[in-house]
Amino acid sequence: MRILESKFVQGFIKMADDGYKQGWHERNGGNLSYRLKKEEVEAIRSRLNAPGEWLPVGTSVPELAGEFFLVTGTGKYFRNIIVDPEACIAIIEVDDAGEKYRIRWGLVEGGLPTSELPTHLMNHEVKKRVTNGLHRVIYHAHTTNTIALTFVLPLEDEVFTRELWEMATECPIVFPNGIGVIGWMVPGGREIAVETSRLMEKYDVAVWAHHGMFCSGPDFDLTFGLMHTVEKSAEILIKVLSMSPQKLQTITAGNFRDLAKDFRITLPERFLYEK
Repeated sequence: MRILESKFVQGFIKMADDGYKQGWHERNGGNLSYRLKKEEVEAIRSRLNAPGEWLPVGTSVPELAGEFFLVTGTGKYFRNIIVDPEACIAIIEVDDAGEKYRIRWGLVEGGLPTSELPTHLMNHEVKKRVTNGLHRVIYHAHTTNTIALTFVLPLEDEVFTRELWEMATECPIVFPNGIGVIGWMVPGGREIAVETSRLMEKYDVAVWAHHGMFCSGPDFDLTFGLMHTVEKSAEILIKVLSMSPQKLQTITAGNFRDLAKDFRITLPERFLYEK
């Protein structure tokens, strides 16, 4: 099978294009990665490039030893992925120690995987462990309304979660574990990767103040849907705040408890504080 014809590559390209059309990927903003299944690797193995030079990951991810990932390239524009995917994305292989990688396909015009590779791989390592291998997608986008809220809401998990839950009834169903928030940090390095992976131990959504959002999920649809839901909730909140700083009515803590009972989900009580 040609690599570009494989279902996971087509899904990756579609998700990248969907994100661009939402306006989340100006210039070379944002990045996306997918952890391949063993059968997907075997289906394309004969089409992979000969093993090349090992390069440092920038962190250590021993639980991902030997894994393959489809990733966006650093400096590449999401708007071009659907036009020329082989120039914009790559399949990489992680070494047996989880400290180096090599490119096995893609980036035919040169370049490297996303500069946020340490964050992506550390997130993948955490989510592989805490979901028993279920989660395979890590998505970072510059979601406009969520970024705007980081300038006006306290950068606290409880506040962001509760405010966004209140904006749409589906929100606590879509992200019942809540949202984690990180204050501003320099992107691209190990320090912010460590902080993000710490949040990913308990959340599927991490917000980087004044920068964007990271989401994790088992497949492209669910991960994109998660980010889309959070961002739409942020848009509603901004519209509400622009009309009035005070809400006349909202979904209450008691309402959330009733919702949790009927939908058989668990909502952490720390998000259901009285306001």
